[in-house]
Amino acid sequence: MDSVLSEDPVALKILIAGGFGVGKTTLVGSVSEIKPLRTEEVLSDRGVGVDDIDGVEAKTTTTVAMDFGRITIRDGLVVYLFGTPGQERFWFMWDELSYGALGAVVIADTRRLTDCFPSVDYFEQRGTPFVVAVNCFEGADRHSVDDVRIALDLDDDVPVLLCDVRRRTSAKEVMIALVEHSLRTLTSAN
Repeated sequence: MDSVLSEDPVALKILIAGGFGVGKTTLVGSVSEIKPLRTEEVLSDRGVGVDDIDGVEAKTTTTVAMDFGRITIRDGLVVYLFGTPGQERFWFMWDELSYGALGAVVIADTRRLTDCFPSVDYFEQRGTPFVVAVNCFEGADRHSVDDVRIALDLDDDVPVLLCDVRRRTSAKEVMIALVEHSLRTLTSAN
């Protein structure tokens, strides 16, 4: 019986969330071993007055359903990444995407920090382990991890990391921090 169980594949699910234009699609693409599935559409007139593009005026596309990527850790252990849509009108997708998730990465942009409040609230209310990854955009003011923690009113046990989601190494560090935090959270709950 043990040999059968050890051969069964294990799949872990991680969500990537945050506000519009924070780098969710970029993070999935930087760590995925496969070409990510993207549901990007060109921003249209329908979003005028609905979608807040202040601070990300150069953005021309948006995720309308999800991004999907995969990381193989070893034979039989795979991590699936699901990037959530950032705009409020697509949040109805979150409940389906979050089902069975090990945890979540909430990406924050200090130029629009309040945009990640809905993601933080969502995962806190559901008891889903999460980390906050501050995407350090060029030209944006740099803030300390402690300042971001205070601004987001995060519990002390929620990891906050500074990162550049375009860089694979930086994005991997965020994923590792999430898995370690999720394991600590699950272990302490038992």
